[in-house]
Amino acid sequence: MKFPGRRKSKHYFPVVKTTPLEHDLHLKNIPISTHIVGIDQVLVDIEAQVDIDFIEKYALKLGNSLLIDESTAEKLYEELCEKNLIHSEFAGGTIGNTLHNYSILADDRSVLFGVMTENIKVGSYAYRYLCNTSSRVDLDYLQPVQGPIGRCFTLITECGERTFAISKGYMDKLVPASIDKDMIQSASALVLTAYLMRCDKGEEMTAATMKAIACAKEANVPVVLTLGTRFLIENDPQWWRDFIREHVTVVAMNEEEGEALTGCSDPLMAIDAALDFCDLILCTSGQTGLYMGGYTEDEAKRQTAHLLLPGQIPEFNRYEFSRPMAKSVCKQPIKVYSHIAPYMGGPDKIRNTNGAGDGALAALLHDMAANRYHKLNVQHSSKHLYEGLCYSSFSQVCKYANRVAYSVLEQHSPRLSRGLPEKEDSLEEAYWDR
Repeated sequence: MKFPGRRKSKHYFPVVKTTPLEHDLHLKNIPISTHIVGIDQVLVDIEAQVDIDFIEKYALKLGNSLLIDESTAEKLYEELCEKNLIHSEFAGGTIGNTLHNYSILADDRSVLFGVMTENIKVGSYAYRYLCNTSSRVDLDYLQPVQGPIGRCFTLITECGERTFAISKGYMDKLVPASIDKDMIQSASALVLTAYLMRCDKGEEMTAATMKAIACAKEANVPVVLTLGTRFLIENDPQWWRDFIREHVTVVAMNEEEGEALTGCSDPLMAIDAALDFCDLILCTSGQTGLYMGGYTEDEAKRQTAHLLLPGQIPEFNRYEFSRPMAKSVCKQPIKVYSHIAPYMGGPDKIRNTNGAGDGALAALLHDMAANRYHKLNVQHSSKHLYEGLCYSSFSQVCKYANRVAYSVLEQHSPRLSRGLPEKEDSLEEAYWDR
């Protein structure tokens, strides 16, 4: 697989490969590393097989998602443990999943801001969170709290229906003082979720998030927002449009969230409308595949070698070989779009739809970090005559994000256990050359 960035065996661009004349110079210049940072509501996904009586006992609604108080959560968890009903306990959270997947793909550092139970018991859900998070994710900046982290109980009945019981615990207790300004301002990107902007009275998670955004904007660090769920966005879409226009560089969403934000049911038109608020958009669209949209400089545009695609914007992928740029740095910005169908038609059996979007976003973040890494270490490269948001083209990022999403869909956990293979096992290796 040809992709830029830190790899376990080699780099796509050999920033430390030298000629004899350059040897001494490069000995003095050790490559500068990069990282990304994110803020999350730290929680664990607990999946269990139960019967209808269990659902009714805890006053839950079959097939729906409900918040439960801490005492109810403890009783529910204890009963699940006593009856040995728990199928799995995975570290969760949109940003936690994304950072973990980024670190697995890039074999590089990411930093998580959030809370963590100060006194952790072996075998507890907080312990499970730590066990299921890559060692390349820096957890040293987590704020210790005297209470539990969040828990999302996924209760599966015999009919296959999934009922969700969510216990917030202390996951929204992050305070602004726990945000490290230097760590954010030296990052390649700050990654957030829309859930951070909606917390209860007396909780400071939103204030901490706004402080992080201010730090990022001060240093021109891209702010990346994943929308989370359509129900959150459709409550007040105008507020979200204003928020994105003011604070966000990159938006990650699915087609439902895109419709809630813009009113457009067609993913391509939703991207087109949302580009009035931000610079770059990644949109997953179920069985249709994956879309990207953004801006590039008119002088730097590159025409695709692929088949021109029909849509509400005719031949919309014409310039998908261009690199994404922020609209503000373009003298003559033009909109660019790209699309790719599911890798190999999608998995034969989808084991888990939770986390595919987080995997795709991790791939985009890897490309963004690779761009900054290359710029820091090969400053005079012609690659950086124009100030790009990504190292690769719209088309190439689409392929990479699509391939990572496939890996998540074909496994049970929303978190990758290993990076992508250096050489594909299938006969579809030409996928990377298309």
